[in-house]
Amino acid sequence: MKPTVGYLGPEGTFTHEAACQMFSDQAVHMMPYPTIPDVLSAVDRGECTHGVIPVENAIEGAVNLTLDWLIHQVDVPIVGELVHPITQCLLVHPAQIDGPKEAWSRIISHPQAVAQCQLHLRHHYPQAQVEFANSTAEAAEKVSRHPDEAWIAIGTRQAAKRYGLHILAADVQDFQNNYTRFIAVGAPLPERRIPPGQWKTSLCVTLASDFPGALHQVLATFAWRKINLTKIESRPTKTGLGNYYFIIDAEMEREHVLLKGAIAEIEAFGCQVRVLGSYPCYRSQSVQSLSR
Repeated sequence: MKPTVGYLGPEGTFTHEAACQMFSDQAVHMMPYPTIPDVLSAVDRGECTHGVIPVENAIEGAVNLTLDWLIHQVDVPIVGELVHPITQCLLVHPAQIDGPKEAWSRIISHPQAVAQCQLHLRHHYPQAQVEFANSTAEAAEKVSRHPDEAWIAIGTRQAAKRYGLHILAADVQDFQNNYTRFIAVGAPLPERRIPPGQWKTSLCVTLASDFPGALHQVLATFAWRKINLTKIESRPTKTGLGNYYFIIDAEMEREHVLLKGAIAEIEAFGCQVRVLGSYPCYRSQSVQSLSR
């Protein structure tokens, strides 16, 4: 029986592209879900063996919904990561391509996609109302169903092809160095032909409330062991103002003696440590070709 991979859909999203690359070596059944919580819940309930969701964008930062659900709502491990380039396009219905620029009345997309193109949109389409969708592909699908409306979707080239839309403009993101980290959660990833670029371990650390300088002590624990940290992110514990979890990504496998020692020392301070996952990290093939 084929493994089932849930992803933020429908088809044509950047998450779909990332999921296809992450499981390109395997025969799997791809299952789209309308929201990030839906993907994570499906894996948590056992409906899917794996789930693929965005966790961080180079321009807009962390995807807080992903972090909060991983911490508060589900208990599924992170088992892999893929860094994928994000190239945003403006997609319109073919029936509307001859209209003047001033006629575009609505721009539809996922909030992250809109934020990544904010300067371009304000400069070229200041009159257009912004409407948020659950995904870039959902936005493209909506535009395809309304040929009489002067609407623009922000999405992928794949979405334009799938929904029969015209690419009004390509590469409209405000910054060209635009990448997103996608994570796979659930069962361990099958071995891939492409070796990982590195291994990473994600930790959720809860500081001891009565320990002054606790965060400094936690970071010093990694520093003197020369463990490189690729990310430190705070998220509220939802128990009161000023109470936070710290999400820490360490560039080391969980079973490495240095990382095991760091975790033990942090716990000795009275802090709580939850390992969210220890996993291989890959880069999209298109990213690798650009870096050569």
